[in-house]
Amino acid sequence: MSIVNTVFGRLMIALGAVLVACSSSAQTYPQRPIKAIVPYAAGGFSDQASRIIVEAMSRNLGQNIIIENRAGGGGRIGSEYISKASPDGYQLLLTTNGTHTYMAVVEKALSYDPITDFTPISLIGKYGLLMVVNPSVPAKTLPEFLTYARESKVQINYATSGIGSGLHFAGELFNAMGKVQMTHVPYKGSGPGMQDVLAGVCQVIFDGAAKPQIDAGKVRLLGTTSAVRDPRYPDVPTLSEGGLTGYDLTYWVGLFAPKGLPLDIQARLNASVKTALADPDVKRKLNGMGMSLVGSTPEQVIQEIRTETVKLRQIAAAIPGGVN
Repeated sequence: MSIVNTVFGRLMIALGAVLVACSSSAQTYPQRPIKAIVPYAAGGFSDQASRIIVEAMSRNLGQNIIIENRAGGGGRIGSEYISKASPDGYQLLLTTNGTHTYMAVVEKALSYDPITDFTPISLIGKYGLLMVVNPSVPAKTLPEFLTYARESKVQINYATSGIGSGLHFAGELFNAMGKVQMTHVPYKGSGPGMQDVLAGVCQVIFDGAAKPQIDAGKVRLLGTTSAVRDPRYPDVPTLSEGGLTGYDLTYWVGLFAPKGLPLDIQARLNASVKTALADPDVKRKLNGMGMSLVGSTPEQVIQEIRTETVKLRQIAAAIPGGVN
């Protein structure tokens, strides 16, 4: 037997061993509980949504997925942790576009790359902000508000959770597309901002958690920022439908793993997400939070990050004073 044939034979045996190992990893994974990092505090929107999805995934994977909250730095700390973790499928990241698009635009020196330092699994769902106004504002629809904002000599203030926040981006995109001049008033969180809207100090806020105030009649809902209607208010037009054609500012929740995750485990987790989202109880709970379910391919996750980052950079460039 020639040396070439011998070497070729050994290479084929080695390749076969690798293929068998990869195939067996998909069949045996997961063999122990999985840890999912949520880079935000317990009890928040993303934390609640994450717990709903991992409960269903735990059932179809046959192993518990344990949520660990690693809050801090607007989500940076938990995301950075996963970016450096072992890509074995037992450490995952359940996060929002706050850490993967907004932070990439707002932070001058982000410690991780939102695309190259992670293995994308799937988008889970999308949700928009609710544009609400104090009842003293003499407008019951978006077209009426646009007319009022353009013609009124009274200063209109909109509250946000801080410079560079999603609420800030929402307000500045509204200003640009609506050709109005609302004044930005930043707070340390959307909670204090909402309190000043209720008090009439500010007239407007874009807030995903405004449902209790809306239902109590304390604020008036004019529209939603996402491209699709909020499942909680199916009769309320989006801002795009109401007059700002093309307005779309959407939050999303997605699942990631460290870079280098084996393709078969990536596929296994992607299938698990889609199976979980098909569960009627999961759909009911997440829709009840205002989320529209997605369930995407890993490639669609990357495309979403790229497209949204470009869009946010364009908005940031037009914000007076910048966002950094």
